[in-house]
Amino acid sequence: MSSSINTLIETALDPNLAAIARKVQNQERITDEECLLLFEKGSLAFVGALANSIREKKHGDTTYFNRNFHIEPTNVCVFSCNFCSYSRLYAHKEDGWELSIDQMLDIVKSYDGKPVTEVHIVGGVHPKMNMAYFIELMQKIKAHRPDLHVKAFTAVELDYMFRKAKLSVEEGMQQLHAAGLDSLPGGGAEIFHPEIREQICADKVDADGWLAIHEAAHKLGMHSNATMLYGHIEKFEHRVDHMRRLRELQDRTGGFNTFIPLKFRNQDNDMSHVAESSVAEDMRMYAIARIYLDNFPHLKAYWPMLGRQNAQLTLSFGVNDIDGTIDDTTKIYSMAGSEEQNPAMSTGELVMLIKQAKRKPVERDTLYKVIRDYSDYTPTVDAALLN
Repeated sequence: MSSSINTLIETALDPNLAAIARKVQNQERITDEECLLLFEKGSLAFVGALANSIREKKHGDTTYFNRNFHIEPTNVCVFSCNFCSYSRLYAHKEDGWELSIDQMLDIVKSYDGKPVTEVHIVGGVHPKMNMAYFIELMQKIKAHRPDLHVKAFTAVELDYMFRKAKLSVEEGMQQLHAAGLDSLPGGGAEIFHPEIREQICADKVDADGWLAIHEAAHKLGMHSNATMLYGHIEKFEHRVDHMRRLRELQDRTGGFNTFIPLKFRNQDNDMSHVAESSVAEDMRMYAIARIYLDNFPHLKAYWPMLGRQNAQLTLSFGVNDIDGTIDDTTKIYSMAGSEEQNPAMSTGELVMLIKQAKRKPVERDTLYKVIRDYSDYTPTVDAALLN
């Protein structure tokens, strides 16, 4: 590993890139200006080698996944984000869906007896699905299955709930946590910089609001994830600004588990004229995120968004987590044109995908407690895992 970085230093044509490689070798933090330089001048091979060295220092070959399922309460939404292919405006909700609490509880009950560890609950911002509604939902989920980790609600959903309930962020987070909310997903971050945010999602919570909600969760001892929607109209400096704000909050709280770059998909939305990023640019994004976000323990590739083969490829560009089994319970990216139109993988399929990339598959819970090491897994011995 050290010898490969030495080779990068010796062969780098740009002395500034060589200096970045030395910092990575010495486990020193890179600056915003150096991060921008990686986007502008760092080759895929260069940033990939640096990111992989960091990944292997932190995690070796270990690659995490979990057994999870999604509940999407509604795709009806009061907001109109230009990049969204999923939501239907509340004023035109004829082709939307709205699940009742009983319907969502039935989804949870359908996993009785199955070794899932997490339910992920996100959806549109529906004006009738308020704090009381979701508190009741979580209380019923916890009453039925107390050990199931509830990771729920983007900061966009939470901001709307709290404002409607006339609660401060701190009061709202305390009430939801007491009702059973265990951690927060990273959605709704999009791009923090107002220059871009005003063009793609002007009517929802801004960067400061998103960060304040996650900080409040961290102060309660809850963990959360962070995302960034990339590959549309933003520039490299906007990506750096976004990651800087996340890195600064992580310095203060240490509450983020993982960073998840989310690729913009252009099907059936108001930004369908914007070309999608190439696979090479996707890999550069993951690699540079791993280099810059030195205080984030994990970097995740969300395989339903990238597709299985591309998610597998990210494991050589800094990624050490590829999410979970999903079980065909999310439509957010399939409706935007992702490769995975029916996103579901069995545990066996996930394990084999990781092993094919010469990495070690490890099942985790939401907070990265190891459940099982699948290094010795073979389909013939563990055939039941294919179901």
